[in-house]
Amino acid sequence: MKRDLWFFENKAYKKGFLKIAGIDEAGRGPLAGPVISAAVILPKNFENTNIDDSKKLTEKKRKSLYSLIYEKAISIGIGIVDNISIDNINILQASLLSMLYAVKNLKIKPGFLLIDGNRKINSDISQFPIIKGDSLSISIASASIIAKVTRDRIMAKYHSKYPVYNFDKNKGYPTKKHKEAIARFGYTPIHRKTFKGVKEHIK
Repeated sequence: MKRDLWFFENKAYKKGFLKIAGIDEAGRGPLAGPVISAAVILPKNFENTNIDDSKKLTEKKRKSLYSLIYEKAISIGIGIVDNISIDNINILQASLLSMLYAVKNLKIKPGFLLIDGNRKINSDISQFPIIKGDSLSISIASASIIAKVTRDRIMAKYHSKYPVYNFDKNKGYPTKKHKEAIARFGYTPIHRKTFKGVKEHIK
């Protein structure tokens, strides 16, 4: 049975909401780098059968869809919370904060938010969290692609500064080689000091 990725958007449209933003984050699990969220408002006539949860797509496909979404979207907002804040307030709160920033950075204020996960954000805008929303909502799936590609590009830039950690390949996630590099060379200013895999190497 084919999924209707417009199901939640259409429910919101029927309730009278005209501008609906899908929100998702990338980077909860890595040992290094920021957590990044995207908020995407799509036009009602947007159709693309290739849109899906970014984790299910190849890097090449994500980059192609990233360009398409930026071309077609009514508005896109990006929210970034760095590793220092993650260590200070924990990754869950940092993720929710990055989502709030993404919404605030939209050029057009949405009337309704569809959020990936099971939690709402601290906003007065009407909102509905959806578990596995990046596989169920075209707006959230689009946000997942924008957030993922944006974060990957940031980590690729960090790779040029800290090449021994292979951030261009692991994007900060706890791969075997990444953890071995931390054990050998220590941690960088972008590592999350409260995360297992890093904190045990802090002297």
